[in-house]
Amino acid sequence: MRDIFSELFASQPLDPVESVRRGMHRLPRRFFTAAAVGEADGAWRILLDGRPARTPARQFLACPTRGLAEALCAEWQAQGEVIDPARMPLTRLANSIIDGVSAAPGPVAAEVARYLGSDLLFYRAEAPQRLVARQAELWDPVLAWAHETLGARFVPSAGVVFAAQPDAALASARAAIPNDPWRLGAVHAVTTLTGSALIALALLHGRLSAEEAWSAAQVDEDFNLDVWGHDEPALAQRAYRHAELQAAAVVLEALA
Repeated sequence: MRDIFSELFASQPLDPVESVRRGMHRLPRRFFTAAAVGEADGAWRILLDGRPARTPARQFLACPTRGLAEALCAEWQAQGEVIDPARMPLTRLANSIIDGVSAAPGPVAAEVARYLGSDLLFYRAEAPQRLVARQAELWDPVLAWAHETLGARFVPSAGVVFAAQPDAALASARAAIPNDPWRLGAVHAVTTLTGSALIALALLHGRLSAEEAWSAAQVDEDFNLDVWGHDEPALAQRAYRHAELQAAAVVLEALA
């Protein structure tokens, strides 16, 4: 079982197109009958046929709440004849938090803070009007929330040229970045998926639902899809990112 855990998730995240290219025959067969949750040392572990599952770094795959552990357990139980990491976004995120964020939260928080300096929501299209209006519809309420709730007043600009934001606004928003590894890991995941730390913080604080956060992050891409159409690899990538965001939302909701 040790080799299986290492091979499954050590190279995460697994690109969905690459997963298909490798072929299902190269994925390991399911090696357990039942997944369950067990409490030990103040945490909730994932048990596979009674044996604790482990992360690629050989730590216990364990969660701070039972509800989150049950969500993780359901992901394992849902696996079919083979175990496909591409269909386990919550497990991939949990592995990253346990093996990475918990050991070094400072650099993770610093990366989220860097996104605040050039957040997606700051840079607005100048045309066409349909895109301009859609950005304002979904992005302006988040900026208003940041001002009213976080005390951070950001100023959007037209175009893609870097525009410095007020130091006071950046400091206020940075103060809202969570410290505990699980929330921080989820916020970091949403930030990198969307290009917006403000969307991530709004999701953390319940200002946006997962689907609202996704819609806000996809404004430009949705517009381009309407204009230029789409292809199957692009849709696979989009579905993969959507599942990643939903997994982060599950973590934040379980810890709310």
